[in-house]
Amino acid sequence: MKREIIVTDDGSTTIHIPEWNEQYHSKHGAIQETNHVFIKNGLSFFSNDIISILEIGFGTGLNSFITFLESEKRDLTIDYVGVEAYPVLTKEIEQLNYVSVLKSDNLKDVFAKMHEQVWEVKNKISANFYLTKRKQFFNEINDKNCYNLIYFDAFGARVQPELWTEEIFQIMHKALKKGGILVTYSAKGSVRRAMQLVGFTVERLEGPPGKREMLRATKK
Repeated sequence: MKREIIVTDDGSTTIHIPEWNEQYHSKHGAIQETNHVFIKNGLSFFSNDIISILEIGFGTGLNSFITFLESEKRDLTIDYVGVEAYPVLTKEIEQLNYVSVLKSDNLKDVFAKMHEQVWEVKNKISANFYLTKRKQFFNEINDKNCYNLIYFDAFGARVQPELWTEEIFQIMHKALKKGGILVTYSAKGSVRRAMQLVGFTVERLEGPPGKREMLRATKK
C-alpha cells in the first residue's frame, strides 16, 4: 500500500496510509498523543527502579524515543520490547522530525540507533535504557507475567478489527505482571468489553487532542 509522510497538528510528522485513511499516530498531534496516552496515563504511574514495557506496534519509534527521554528525566531504568510485523523503511524514518520537534538534536544518534539496531536482540541504548525489537505478529506473542506496562498502539479497529479482539487482549493479560496496566488511545465499547472479558479492570479516561476518551486496563 502507498504510504506518505504528513505533518500533524502539533508540527510532528507521521505516516499516512491513503488506502485506509489511517495514520501511525493521531493527525491531531503525534507527539501530543504519545505524551498523553502512553506517558501521562501509563509510564507516569510507575516509580519502580526498573520498568518493563511492551509496545504493540513499534512503528516509527516515537513512543520508544519519548519513553527514553522520560527515563533520562526521571532516572528510570527501562527494559523496552517493541513488537512490529512490518518495520518502517529507512527512507521513511529519515523523513520524520521527532528529534527536532522535541528539541533533542543532541540525542539524534539515539533515535537512529533505535532503528538501526539488530532485531530479536536486546540492545543497550544507554546506561538505563534497553531495547529489544521483535518482528512478529501480535497473536504470536507468548510472554507470561513479564511486563509492568503495555503501550497498545495498533492500527485502529476500523481497519484492523482482528487486532482488538478478546483473543488479543487475553495474550496481553497473560503478558502483564499482576498490577500491570495497558494503555491505548482507543475508547470503543467493543474494545472495552473485550478487555473486561479476559479479566481486566478498565477505566475510561480523558482522551488526547481530537479524542474524547481513551482506555486504561489493569491486571488485578
